[in-house]
Amino acid sequence: MKRIFFALLSCLLVMPAIAQPPARIREAQKAQQTQQQTAVLPEPVAKAPAVKAPVKAQPVTNSATTVSQRADLEFPSAAEMPKDVSWRRDIYRVLDLTQDKNAVLYYPEEPQEDRMNLFTYLFKLMMRKQITVYNYTIDGNEDFSATNAVVPKNFLERNHIRFEEKAGRFRIEDSDIPSGEVNTYYIKESTYFNQHTATFHTQVVAICPVRKELDEFGTTPVSTPLFWVKYADVAPFLAKLSLNGSNYNNAAIISADDYFTTNQYDGKIYKTNNLQGKVLANYCKTDSDMTREQKRIEKELTTFEDHVWGADSAQLKRMELEKAIKDSLANLPQQTEKTATKKPASSATKVKKSDASTSNSSRSQTKRQKSSSSTSYTVRRQKH
Repeated sequence: MKRIFFALLSCLLVMPAIAQPPARIREAQKAQQTQQQTAVLPEPVAKAPAVKAPVKAQPVTNSATTVSQRADLEFPSAAEMPKDVSWRRDIYRVLDLTQDKNAVLYYPEEPQEDRMNLFTYLFKLMMRKQITVYNYTIDGNEDFSATNAVVPKNFLERNHIRFEEKAGRFRIEDSDIPSGEVNTYYIKESTYFNQHTATFHTQVVAICPVRKELDEFGTTPVSTPLFWVKYADVAPFLAKLSLNGSNYNNAAIISADDYFTTNQYDGKIYKTNNLQGKVLANYCKTDSDMTREQKRIEKELTTFEDHVWGADSAQLKRMELEKAIKDSLANLPQQTEKTATKKPASSATKVKKSDASTSNSSRSQTKRQKSSSSTSYTVRRQKH
C-alpha cells in the first residue's frame, strides 16, 4: 500500500514541471543567458582623462584679417610684390573719375540692385568690419599701423554721415552714403623688377578715396582724403565687384580687381617717394613744368626697363624692323600691278584730252570762218 502511495505522489510532483507553458521556459532561458554574460564581462574600469596635445600660441588677429583671409581663399588675387626685389619705384597717382577710363569706378552713384560703385563697396566693407582702413595723415603717406586704424563710429561722426546705432551695429541708408561726392582717388603703385622671374610689374599698393564737398560757407569746394586701404586686403573682395567696362558695350563686365591689376586706369603723377619727401607741386611752379616733370618720370620707367633688357630689346626692335621691310617688299609687286592696270586709264584720259583739244580747235576754226564770210556754216560733231 505504501508503495502505491509514494508512486502517486511522485507522479503529482513531476507533472507540474512538465506542464509549464513555453513562455515561462523562454523567460527562464533568457534569464540564464543574462547571468552567464554578466559573469563573463569584466568589471567597468574608470577611464583615464584624455591627455590633450599642447596648443601652439596663435597670433592675435582681428576679425577683419580673418574675413580677408577667408575671402582670399575663395577669390584668389594676384600675388603680392616680393620684399626682396632688386629694383622698385613707388609713384602716387590721382584718378579723375570724370574721365572715361576712370568713370567705371563712379557709376552708379547710388546702389542699383546688385550694382554699386567702388566707394559704396569700400564703405560697406569698412562698416561690416570686413576690412581695416587707416587714417589719412598730414604728410599724405600711408600709415598701416594698428594705432592709425579708423574707428567706424568716429569716421561717421567726423564726416557728418547719418546713422542709427543698435546693439553695436550701424544702420545707414544708401542715400546717406556720400558716394556721389567721391569723384577722385589717390592710388599708390609700385613698378618693380622681380629678379626671380625676370619680369617687370606695375602693382597697385594702396587706394585712398577723396571726397569733394563745399566748405562751411557753401562756396568753395574742398577736397578731403578719407582713408587709405591696403590693396592686398581688399583685393579678394574687389574680385566680386562687377564694373561696366565700356561706354559702347553695356554687356562688357570686368571685376574691380582685374581693372586695377591690368592697369586700365588713367592717372597723373602727383608724388614720388623721394628723399626730400616733396610732391611735384613743391618744385613745379607752372602747369607746363608739372606736365614736363610727369612725362620725365614716365620716361624714366620705360628707359630703365629697356636698359635692363639691353641687347634683347635692341635685337627685338631689329627683328621687328626687318619684318616690316620684308612685308613692304612683299607688297611691292602688287603695287606695280596696280600701277600697270592704271596705265590704260591714263592713256584714255590723254585721248580724251586730245579730243577736247581738237574740238576746241574746230570751234576756233568755225569762229574764224564765221568772221571771214557772211555765209554761216553748221558744224556737226560726229561720235566715234
